[in-house]
Amino acid sequence: MPSPTGTVTPSLSTFLGSLRSNSIETSIEHLVSLLRRRQIKGSRSCAIATAHLLCGVLRNLQVTDVTKLIERVQQVGQKLAAAQPKELAVGNIIRRILGLIRDESEEDRDGEASGYGDMEIGSRNATSSTRTAVQSDPTQKRPFLAPNISINAPTITSLFNNLPSKGTSPLSAPGSQTPRAESPVPAPLPSTANTTQDFRAEVVEGVQEIIEELNQADDQIAGYAVDHIHGSEFILTYTPTMTVQRFILKAAAKRKFTVVHTEPFSKHHPPRNLAGTPNISPYDDEGNSERFLKALTIAGVTVIMVPFSAVFALMSRISKIILDAHIVLADGSLVAPSGAKAITQAASMHRTPVIVLSGVYKLSPVYPSDVGMLVDFGDPSSIVGSDQGSFPEKIDVMNPLFDHVPADLVDLYITNL
Repeated sequence: MPSPTGTVTPSLSTFLGSLRSNSIETSIEHLVSLLRRRQIKGSRSCAIATAHLLCGVLRNLQVTDVTKLIERVQQVGQKLAAAQPKELAVGNIIRRILGLIRDESEEDRDGEASGYGDMEIGSRNATSSTRTAVQSDPTQKRPFLAPNISINAPTITSLFNNLPSKGTSPLSAPGSQTPRAESPVPAPLPSTANTTQDFRAEVVEGVQEIIEELNQADDQIAGYAVDHIHGSEFILTYTPTMTVQRFILKAAAKRKFTVVHTEPFSKHHPPRNLAGTPNISPYDDEGNSERFLKALTIAGVTVIMVPFSAVFALMSRISKIILDAHIVLADGSLVAPSGAKAITQAASMHRTPVIVLSGVYKLSPVYPSDVGMLVDFGDPSSIVGSDQGSFPEKIDVMNPLFDHVPADLVDLYITNL
């Protein structure tokens, strides 16, 4: 009897693996479906998926017009943004790639025009400088014409043209025109197909640099840990993400401090597969408390777990708070996992510094005009189960996954740039 094979849960890893075998249109619809079903969620996961998909779109797009290239990227971006409008990181990556295309297009256009422009300017300067030398003082007599000087006047043939000047090459034979400031003939431009192909290759290379930036963002943020975490401090963490984990581990290599970790019982427990082990993706920026605490303990960091209800009582002993942002808005506020607002309000009353870690891909130009449109809600059964009698039938249970934290509750943002 064959052993049963475990089912593979759709995630970012499976999507990246399918990009090589599927067509572009199939990959677009696949990512739209994953975003709608929340099988790819979190700012980092959505940003990586969007960047990889648009990189494939640019590689396989056979167009010779930059405008059509931009329209194609906008078309794909609108589908992705409409699939999950609350994941603002998708729009951030789309805007960055569109800006990259426009910048590369302007550089190519300026480079083509500069060749002709420099030639024309050089010719004009040579002519105008000679005119200025002759016509600067009309009262003086015209200077004697040397054989190696030419002015913008009718050509004059004289015996001086037959005499080579000292240190110069012989001039043209008698009867020929006097040498002028000749403008060199411009080289022919490359064909449109080659230019477009080179332009598209430059854009694809820029998108690959964005992908590398996404992969290196956590390590770059962790490089500032030693400057903000000092010895014998009590650091409160709430979001057990990879960004916070690497930030703490970087500081633990040179500092001795204590981490106080807290989290509410809600969505932070990942689903388990048939073998009973949690389905943890290396790109999951929601994090996992077990993996987070295990990594800190192995590094020798003293970790204290406290319930969420005890945060306010312990806030007077906390040196600083480190949070990870889901998205940072244009007014300086942020969207963070639910419960972050209560922690920052308690920190504000005790004058405890709040440090927020955020990659550049999380910086959004959107203003929080409607906070309700930014907050997503999860399954209420993770809070109130159906086995608790008739209680759920009498009330509406809401499980917000995110909080909107005002800008005045944050003391410092640390990014990867």
